[in-house]
Amino acid sequence: MKTYGIIGMPLAHSCSPAYFNEKFKREGIEAEYLRFEWQEIGELPALLERCPTLKGLNVTIPHKQHILPFLDEISPEATAIGAVNCVKVTTRRGKPYLIGYNTDMDGFRKAVAAFIPSSLSKALILGNGGAAKAVRYALCSLGVETLTVSRHPQTPTTIGYPDLPPLLADHRLLVNTTPLGTFPHPAACPDLPYALLSPDHYLFDLVYNPPLTEFMKRGIAAHAHACNGQQMWQEQADRSWEIWQQD
Repeated sequence: MKTYGIIGMPLAHSCSPAYFNEKFKREGIEAEYLRFEWQEIGELPALLERCPTLKGLNVTIPHKQHILPFLDEISPEATAIGAVNCVKVTTRRGKPYLIGYNTDMDGFRKAVAAFIPSSLSKALILGNGGAAKAVRYALCSLGVETLTVSRHPQTPTTIGYPDLPPLLADHRLLVNTTPLGTFPHPAACPDLPYALLSPDHYLFDLVYNPPLTEFMKRGIAAHAHACNGQQMWQEQADRSWEIWQQD
């Protein structure tokens, strides 16, 4: 039996185990998909040693960047992004050989392109982790200029939350790449001046559990458009499966 799984912390909210295990059952595939809930990425070598049937991994917070040194090969897109959320596990010379990909970029690009008007040209990315890097890459490929919003801004292209008010008129897409609002803490949300939002704004939340996040609720209350990360998640999951099945 082949083994797949997801590594990260926390993982209680993840839909991946249910999705893939149902897929295996439906398609008659002898495989299982497990949760590997770790705070430290250093546990990966031990997993590879004790689980020789492992064929693929999804990677989520906080390991999308920390996993890079453990990989034998990284796709060009994942290299450019600087983060990996999908790993294909093969064998070379009798040892595990890990290839990293970024399917977050594929999933977000498809989902956001269907959500925003083609005239939208500037976006604010809330958060600066691995998912934010994939979002930035995808928006750049769509011709959308981005600014990153962080609690600890450290670069010329990163600003703090107090800097937001004068920028909201021009930056009409806001993408939440932080875990704020994820189950089991659905009341949390990014610290934005929501009263300044309007029907011209588009809020995209990478969080998909719950399906209606506090970030989205507050945007909708200001008559902004809002979308959760369900389609993005679905697209990236399907792309991960395609990668794992490639010879």
